[in-house]
Amino acid sequence: MSSLGNVAGAFPAAPARSGVRPDRVRGSLTWIGEQKLSLIIPAFTLLAIVTASVLAAVIAPYDPNALDMQQTLAAPSMEHPLGTDQLGRDVLSRILYGGRTTIVMSLLGTVAIVSIGLLIGLTTGYIGGRFDLVVSTLLTVLLSVPSLLLTLAILGILGAGTETLLVALIGAGWVGHARIFRSSVLSLRETVYVEAAQSVGASNRRILTRHILPNLLTTVVVMATLDLGALILTVTSLSFLGLGVQPPNADWGTMLNEARTYFGQFPILAIAPGVCITLVALLCNLLGDAIRDAVDVGQ
Repeated sequence: MSSLGNVAGAFPAAPARSGVRPDRVRGSLTWIGEQKLSLIIPAFTLLAIVTASVLAAVIAPYDPNALDMQQTLAAPSMEHPLGTDQLGRDVLSRILYGGRTTIVMSLLGTVAIVSIGLLIGLTTGYIGGRFDLVVSTLLTVLLSVPSLLLTLAILGILGAGTETLLVALIGAGWVGHARIFRSSVLSLRETVYVEAAQSVGASNRRILTRHILPNLLTTVVVMATLDLGALILTVTSLSFLGLGVQPPNADWGTMLNEARTYFGQFPILAIAPGVCITLVALLCNLLGDAIRDAVDVGQ
C-alpha cells in the first residue's frame, strides 16, 4: 500500500496504442537483451519461493504444528535443517507453511484490491458527470484517512483473524488504486483514437475494453507487483502484532512474534522468517522496477 505514491508519479497517463510499430518492437527487444537479468532473476526467484510455499504440503518434511517436547530449541541438523522452536516444531516446515499463508493472502488481497480499484476507476473516469463527482469526493474523504488506520479500524470492528485481515486489507487498499486509475482514464478519454471510436458509434463497452483498458494494463501489472511486496509487509506486521493469523497456525509475522523471547538463545527462529519477509518484499520491488523500466522505454 505504501507504493501507491511512487506508482502514481510514474504513470501520469498511459501511451496511446494505435498499433504496434516496428521501432517500438525493436526497442522492447533491445531492452530485453540489455536488462533481462534485472527482470529474469527476481521473477524466477520469486516464482520459486511462491511455488515452494504453495506446495508446502508436499515439500515440508513435518507437520508444522506437530509438537516434540523432547527436541525443543534443537540446533540445525540433517533431521531438522533449520532446527526446532520452543515447542519442538520443525522450523523449516513452519517457514514453508507460513510462506503459503502470507503469500497466498497477499496475492488474494492484491488481485482484489487492483480489480476493485480498476473497476471503479474505469467506471467513474469514463462516465464522468455527477456520478464521477460523487465517487471522487468519496475517494478524497477516504484517502484523508491513513490506510493503516483504516485497516486497524476494520479489524477493530470485525476482530482479529486471517479472513478478517484479508477483508480489512482489501477494504483499505482499493481507494488509492481507484483514484489512480480514474486519473488515467480521464486522460485516455480525451485521446484522438477514443474520440474517433465515439464518432463512428462504438459502444461504451467496446471503447473501454478495446481502447482504454489495454492502455492501463502496464500500469496494472506494475502496481500489482509493487503492491504484493507492500501487502506482504503489512500482513506480517499485523500478524506480528497479533491482529492477523492466530497461533498455532504458521505465518512469518507470527513466527517473528514467537521468536522474540528466544532471540538471544536461538536467533535462527527470528532470522529465518525475517530473511523470507525481506527477500520476498525486495524481489517484488525489483520486479516492479524492472517492468516499470520496460514501460518507460516503450513510452
